[in-house]
Amino acid sequence: MKLTARNYICAMKILMVCLGNICRSPLAEGILQDKAWKAGLKWSIESAGTESYHVGEPPHHLSQKVAKLNGIDICKQRARRFVAEDFERFDKIYAMSADVLNDMRIMARNKFDENKVDLLLNELFPGENADVPDPWYGPEPGYHEVFRLINNACEKIIEKYSTISHQYSMNDDKKPITGNQ
Repeated sequence: MKLTARNYICAMKILMVCLGNICRSPLAEGILQDKAWKAGLKWSIESAGTESYHVGEPPHHLSQKVAKLNGIDICKQRARRFVAEDFERFDKIYAMSADVLNDMRIMARNKFDENKVDLLLNELFPGENADVPDPWYGPEPGYHEVFRLINNACEKIIEKYSTISHQYSMNDDKKPITGNQ
């Protein structure tokens, strides 16, 4: 089933995926979790990488620095590898780039769900299939640009889905609360 405003009722589970899970996706996890928390949303945000180069490591020191400069602490995150079962565990999965999306498709095989996955920047630039640039190979200013892009895309995600979460808050009987009660 495609995730839409009309069929989404409970707390969202979102996965952010990049290559090594130490630069882009940890920033995306931290930024979206911070925005969701500030919006009063009980979302669960995680991140992963398609490669296992950095499994168990904290985010890159420049990702941590840029996040901290923007009031977000990502130092406790640890890199993990994307697995096919992530399509069963998460409602929405955002890839940071087309090559990562292709790797996810290969890794997930028959569990790949086209309706759950998208490029993150399609939230900001619909249909353009733009990549979040990988700052790994460059100096600090690249990390600031990546933060800006991800921050803006995450703001669009909050705008898109937060009204759904608030509109369908659950009461003790696990029935949707609507304005007509």
